[in-house]
Amino acid sequence: MTAADLKSFALLAEFNEEDREALFELLEPKTLGKGRSIFREGTEADGLVFLVSGRLVLCSKRWPEDAIAGEGTVLGGLSLFAVGPREVTAKAEVPCDILQLPRTSFRRLVEDAPRAACRLAEALAKELADDAREALDAMVVGVVKTA
Repeated sequence: MTAADLKSFALLAEFNEEDREALFELLEPKTLGKGRSIFREGTEADGLVFLVSGRLVLCSKRWPEDAIAGEGTVLGGLSLFAVGPREVTAKAEVPCDILQLPRTSFRRLVEDAPRAACRLAEALAKELADDAREALDAMVVGVVKTA
C-alpha cells in the first residue's frame, strides 16, 4: 500500500497528497490471521484502524447480532482523542490487512503536520455527527411508531 492508496478511504477524501503522505508515514501495517482480534471490548482504546482488505466481525455484549465491516472501514477514530475502553470486539472473519494509527502517532502528526491532523480530526467529527444524526432519526421514528 502507498500513501496514494489512502484515497480509497472515504474518511480521507479531502486529504491532499501532502496530507496523505504525512499520515501514511505514521501508519503501522499489520496482517491479521482469520479468527484473530484487532481489539477486544472493554480493553483500553489506543488508536485508529483502517481496514485495507478482508472482513471483520464486530460484536458487543450489548448487541443482539454481530456486524460485519469490510475493506475501506475505519474503526476507533474517537480513541485518538478520548481515553476509554473499546466498545466492541473486532475479529478477522478472513485474513485482513490493516493500518493502525496509535494515539501517540496521532500526537506526532499534530506536531509535525498540523494541517493533516486537523483534516483528520474534522473528518472524524463529521463522521461522528452523521452517525449521531442517524441515531437521532432512528429514535424519532421509534417514538413516532410507539406513540
